[in-house]
Amino acid sequence: MHTTPSSALPVGRGLAYVTLAATAWGTAGAAAALLYRGSGPGPIPLTFWRTFGGLLILLAVRAVRRRRTATAAATPARPRETSRRTRIADLRTAVTRTAVTRTLLTGIALAVFQAAYFEAVEATGLAVGTVITMGAGPVLIALGARLLMGERLGAGGILAVTGALVGLLILVLGDSGAAAVRPAGVGYALLSAAGCAAMTLTTRRLGHQGGDGDPYASTVGAFAVGALCLLPLAAVQGLWPHAHDLGRGLVLIAYVAAVPTALAYGLYFAGLAAVRAATASVISLIEPVSAAAIAVLFLGERLTMATAAGTAVLLTAVAALAVTEARGAVVGVRRA
Repeated sequence: MHTTPSSALPVGRGLAYVTLAATAWGTAGAAAALLYRGSGPGPIPLTFWRTFGGLLILLAVRAVRRRRTATAAATPARPRETSRRTRIADLRTAVTRTAVTRTLLTGIALAVFQAAYFEAVEATGLAVGTVITMGAGPVLIALGARLLMGERLGAGGILAVTGALVGLLILVLGDSGAAAVRPAGVGYALLSAAGCAAMTLTTRRLGHQGGDGDPYASTVGAFAVGALCLLPLAAVQGLWPHAHDLGRGLVLIAYVAAVPTALAYGLYFAGLAAVRAATASVISLIEPVSAAAIAVLFLGERLTMATAAGTAVLLTAVAALAVTEARGAVVGVRRA
């Protein structure tokens, strides 16, 4: 018997939301690549504007949602609801410290994740940078969960992680003498994957300690922390696009903040309410696939045989890892 998260959102719509989010994420690197070729700022300023712009949009959406909620809850409260509200307030006080810690750590990890990704795109191209980042992320998450949280991988998990590492080696070493894969770009991509893993593991570990709260509020807080961390570095590198072709640069920056950031993250978290996390991680593989397709079809990047083979092995192993996680979750529910 398979289980799905309880949600008023239909599963089919949740799958569609996660699919659209992953597809939108795949266009962020393409927009960055276009900015690097034109008037756009560098990777860190671009990451700042992505994070800060996404934050403003999320805050606007949250304000609208709060206004609607306040209107719907305008009826007088019943007397026996008072004690319930008191208990809820006490619970919120108890988890505040955990929630703040999680928000700070997640925000820092988010800044590293996004900035290193854009650095990887600039250094080694959209296709390779995205594939390494999104392929290495789940592997580091699985290994981190085993080392830090005692989660068992099992035979299937070990095999999947091994396959992912083989795919990474083929991808990197197979084209070591070609222009498609550059060591600096690979390093940035692995750093980005480490940031993604740290963000995920922090959320998972502190969530087990009672700091779940409102995931939407946590996302807003993480974006705020990330923007504050990036601002000084972005100011040093140069916050503003170059005067040449300024309009095009501003449009692309606005697109990165709105579509693959605010809209995509909103759709993703909404979809997670109806779709298992392991299923969502498999669907998220659309991101590197769509990014590679855009890179080849529209940006003139070339994929060698070694790059294509390494990509195929890596993504297949990551999909197998997600399937293994899903099966483990089902077994745990049955035993419970």
